[in-house]
Amino acid sequence: MSTIDYTRKGTGEPVVLIHGIGHRREAWGQVFDRLAASYDVIAIDLPGHGRSPAEPENKHQLEPTVDEIEELFVELGVDRPHVVGNSLGGLLALELGKRGSVRSVTALSPAAFWDVRGRVWAATSLTALKAMAMTPTPVLRLFSDKPLLRKATLWSLYTHPERLDGERALGDALSLRRRKAFFPILKQAPTVRWSGETVVPTTVAWAGQDRILLPYQAKIAQAALPKARHVVVPGVGHVPMEDDPDAIEQVIREQLAAVPAATTATLAS
Repeated sequence: MSTIDYTRKGTGEPVVLIHGIGHRREAWGQVFDRLAASYDVIAIDLPGHGRSPAEPENKHQLEPTVDEIEELFVELGVDRPHVVGNSLGGLLALELGKRGSVRSVTALSPAAFWDVRGRVWAATSLTALKAMAMTPTPVLRLFSDKPLLRKATLWSLYTHPERLDGERALGDALSLRRRKAFFPILKQAPTVRWSGETVVPTTVAWAGQDRILLPYQAKIAQAALPKARHVVVPGVGHVPMEDDPDAIEQVIREQLAAVPAATTATLAS
């Protein structure tokens, strides 16, 4: 039985949203509600993130996590949903697409298209964020409440962190502080690199100002996934949903619209 916690809203074809390492389902911000106007949207907390309990360390590896997401599909009664993921969530979405257990994939700055330089940079940047999250809560609250201080600390995740709600920023920091899954996942980075091809319609959208998974990795992704649609979203950072929800909603909806709607018989199969 899956231990993944989630929020579900809307009706229509199912769309599953998967956040990145150290984050939580709230990362989707306005995009969640906007998609829920047209789809059955399920935003999950990955194991050991948000409100999902931590797993044994070996279960935070890639394959067991994908297995558990597929278990959740079965428990929720959704057959081959569309899936959208950011960063680590983008890699997980692509893995689901490689298995053929989803109808389409939209991957936003997905992990695992790095070279040695890219891996070291990403690991260093993410570790710095984790270290900042360990500072005393009153300090975190001060930096979360002030737009300029928020910009100084969250520049690696967003191009416009000052636009992020202060309470959301504090909640994200506290969530990152508590995430025991963070380092078990991060230490896998040297051994994880994408290989293979998805077997479903796929969009890879790279953040034009990504400061964690640097934009040159979009070219690596394009070479590794030649059958996918590749786009660059200008002016957004690594977690682009807050920087420009309009652009991210459009990218997702374009991919969803490109896949013929499932018939009732298909959804019931």
